[in-house]
Amino acid sequence: MTKTVAIAGLGAIGLPLARALDRRSIDGLQLVAVSCRDQSKGRAALSDFINPPPVVELNLLAEADIVVEAAPASVFEKVALPAIDAGRIFVPASVGALLPRMHLIKLALATGARIVVPTGALLGLDAVRAAAEGPINSVTLETRKPPKGLAGAPYLEKNGIDVLGITEPRIVFQGNALEAAAGFPANVNVAAALALAGVGPVRTKVRIWADPSVTRNVHTVEVDAEAAHFTMTIQNVPSDENPKTGRITALSMLACLRGLVSPLKVGS
Repeated sequence: MTKTVAIAGLGAIGLPLARALDRRSIDGLQLVAVSCRDQSKGRAALSDFINPPPVVELNLLAEADIVVEAAPASVFEKVALPAIDAGRIFVPASVGALLPRMHLIKLALATGARIVVPTGALLGLDAVRAAAEGPINSVTLETRKPPKGLAGAPYLEKNGIDVLGITEPRIVFQGNALEAAAGFPANVNVAAALALAGVGPVRTKVRIWADPSVTRNVHTVEVDAEAAHFTMTIQNVPSDENPKTGRITALSMLACLRGLVSPLKVGS
């Protein structure tokens, strides 16, 4: 049975995802609607599609079976609330925006909706989830990004930190995942996903570096648990459209959608 998909946002994540679905790269999924801030630009971006979907208002996306959020975090709830209220499968890219809105999980429980968080730009969430079935002592995420990939973050603006002028690696944030998600909403959705998979946003520690010596977004996770101790590092190539987002993020969203309809799903 084919499931319909609607996507909020046609940026570095949403447009490649929409294009892949238009080409029917996943059997059992059909793209039926998209939404974006500038509808005329959105229609232009879809002009080379085989079957261009209609560009609709955010609240109408909830008519699809699966609603994917790949929009600015500022409109997160405008996408999430109608989808969850309608009992849909909601797949968010702005995972950091979910942390202060845990009431949406209670709503999903009441409506029968599902919130499916993709791995995104991180790795090893299966291992973290498995470890979290037993005691975990600590979870730490260290992120290193080129300065231009962090520029404009609310935390940096609030504290007067100019990352574009630095010439050596510099720690610009130390705190927990909840604080990181609020201060860097376009940068550390990985911290939110890690927190949800493991010990929660308060106990998940985060360090963020602005590092002019790197050309990729580098995330290192260290977990100390009763069942295992492991360290994982991934180097993501920034997308051409938005250096704050890694190219692998859109591919992760696509893999997540595939897992919703595939007869074989690998990984927990």
